[in-house]
Amino acid sequence: MRNFVLGIILTLVALVVGAICITRLGLVNFQADNPPSSLERWFAGGATDASVERNAPNIKNPVSATEDNIVAGAQLYMSHCAGCHGTPSNPDSPLAHSFNPPVPRFFVHAPDMPDDQNFYIAKHGIRMTGMPAWGATLSDQQLWQIVTFLSNIPKLPPPAKKVLEPISSAAPSPPAA
Repeated sequence: MRNFVLGIILTLVALVVGAICITRLGLVNFQADNPPSSLERWFAGGATDASVERNAPNIKNPVSATEDNIVAGAQLYMSHCAGCHGTPSNPDSPLAHSFNPPVPRFFVHAPDMPDDQNFYIAKHGIRMTGMPAWGATLSDQQLWQIVTFLSNIPKLPPPAKKVLEPISSAAPSPPAA
């Protein structure tokens, strides 16, 4: 029995040392344009989800889903989030496929996490994904407005949809003389 336990311990030590050697010798490709393996997607995705579920404070969204709050959230989203996460007219933003793992495209698949978890991610970011911690830039009120906007993507009021429309590039005609 003692040899069996010793064999298990030595096997685990060898696996850990092997993993360290593989990573320290540069044998793992960390290029952002190299798609992750299914093992990496499974491991990193599961670890991220578990971390967010464990660490996000279980709090109710203090921002009600009024038209004003959703419009404010849409404006903040356009300023801070749309470049990566897309818009209705451009759900595949130019940056969306530049990240590895790929960025969630909220106008292809609406966010399905609870508000408290979306708030936690927006406030603290996700390390090694390109998702910044907006808590240093935006107030909690602003972050909750973005979260309220995200949770209402399937049923946006017309003023919020207008905020998301592309800006017309046509210059106005000069007045007639």
